Amino acid sequence: MINETWDNLISTLPGAHLLQTSEWAEVKKDVGWESTQITWSDDAGKVKAAANILTRSIRPFGFGPKMAVCYVPRGPMMDWTDQAMCEKVLNAIQDYAKTIGAIFIKIDPEVVLGRGIPNTDSVEEVTTGVTLIQSLKDRRWKFSKEQIQFKNTVLIDLNGSEEDWLKKMKQKTRYNLRLAQRSDVTVRVATINELPVLYKMYAQTAARDGFIIREMGYYLGIWNRFIDAGMADPLIAEVESKPIAGLVLFHFAKRAWYLYGMSTTAHREKMPNYLLQWEAMRKAKGYGCEVYDLWGAPDVFNAGDSMFGVFRFKEGLGGEVIRTPGAWDYPVKPFLYFAYQRVLPRILDLTRWFRRGKILQEIK
Repeated sequence: MINETWDNLISTLPGAHLLQTSEWAEVKKDVGWESTQITWSDDAGKVKAAANILTRSIRPFGFGPKMAVCYVPRGPMMDWTDQAMCEKVLNAIQDYAKTIGAIFIKIDPEVVLGRGIPNTDSVEEVTTGVTLIQSLKDRRWKFSKEQIQFKNTVLIDLNGSEEDWLKKMKQKTRYNLRLAQRSDVTVRVATINELPVLYKMYAQTAARDGFIIREMGYYLGIWNRFIDAGMADPLIAEVESKPIAGLVLFHFAKRAWYLYGMSTTAHREKMPNYLLQWEAMRKAKGYGCEVYDLWGAPDVFNAGDSMFGVFRFKEGLGGEVIRTPGAWDYPVKPFLYFAYQRVLPRILDLTRWFRRGKILQEIK
């Protein structure tokens, strides 16, 4: 059952995030994760911080007793400039992981480490992120080899008018957007029955661009759950009533996210993805969102990074690069953690190979 009170509570906190909602916890419950919701209050009893901790029991090496691993996706949520609260929350999270006997607990809060592209005039370092990294190191946290979410992203400021948005865009982006608007591309909200169509395009995109996705049921579960909660809209771009591209727009706590985008190779010259993003921005603004998160930017900002081409597209939309400290692990059981980190990449490689085979079968 969805805990609407939890969502309402965290929506007021700094760093409120879609991946900390009850809806996301329900999604992960379907694949074996249990949720524990914790809050921290000030002396007056007002909630100042919160964390939705996901816990899963695994057999680290495929045999033997089950052991727990914990993850706080895009959390904890709090004002990270409040050093006293920061210490309180980190102490409590470490104690929680020890109490349940976890191998480790992972966090990747949205704390700004820097703005702009490194080694450019636009770069700006932010002390909050630097201070957090030092605090984690002092506490013997480890920078994680397993980065579940993107360390960096691109944010679009939705304040101002649509004309203001256009002024921030790159000239080529504005041209491509107008080209799509002049062409016979249309964008609309897809129906629930059309979600498998979006998935098939997503699978085609994954096969074409060389990234691994899960099977259809997982994504339909996410999309349906958030659509039912009024927190997502599936958008589909068409030419002559034929689907050629799409995206799923999520929104929560005055923020929107572009988590999933998909396209075919048909009519790419009509630039449907530019019109999709424009309509997503307009719809997000209609929901009262102030920021549109394009979800992901390269770790290294050069042409050698696999995300660089996608990043150029996102940057053209007028967004600002935001860099974060990434995911950090607190090893409760250092030896098991070390061994787990050595075994995990092999397990993931095997899993990805198996998934890729199944996805390719689905889109034939």
